[in-house]
Amino acid sequence: MWNRLFAIGLTAWFTLADAGELAPLQRATLSMNDALQAAKAAKAALADCQAKGYEIGAAVVDDAGHSLVSLRSNGAGPHTLDSSWRKAYTALSLRKPTHELARMIAKDPEIQALHDMNESILILGGGLPIRADGHVVGGIGVGGAPGAMLDVACARAGLKAIGVELDDG
Repeated sequence: MWNRLFAIGLTAWFTLADAGELAPLQRATLSMNDALQAAKAAKAALADCQAKGYEIGAAVVDDAGHSLVSLRSNGAGPHTLDSSWRKAYTALSLRKPTHELARMIAKDPEIQALHDMNESILILGGGLPIRADGHVVGGIGVGGAPGAMLDVACARAGLKAIGVELDDG
């Protein structure tokens, strides 16, 4: 599991307590060593897609949406770096697999505005949240395979390679 492979640090943030004083808030975050595991996950996603004949980009973001790693196979289009990062960011930010978000929007037009939350959101299959002990601590995104669910399968392979909890979606 992720928590066995990674030394998840706690970052101290401050929030206003009931009395108006600052109180520390702790949250899980990813360390530099985690970035090395993220690189392993991205490489595994790339390898899985390449074995199937797909040239892709793969990205992993931390709990703040910052890029930990971004890789692109030699034959992948330049757009795959951006789309894979945006899918990882979206999965982290909205805490759901991006293919599930796409299905939700298709069923409920009232939530179409999710597409426009900011310019980094990309609601297209291929992004998965990374969970540790039930908390979302990052995201992985894959872009470039000929179909959203193929991107999802490669992202899953990347997470599976490092023992990360997988969503059922």
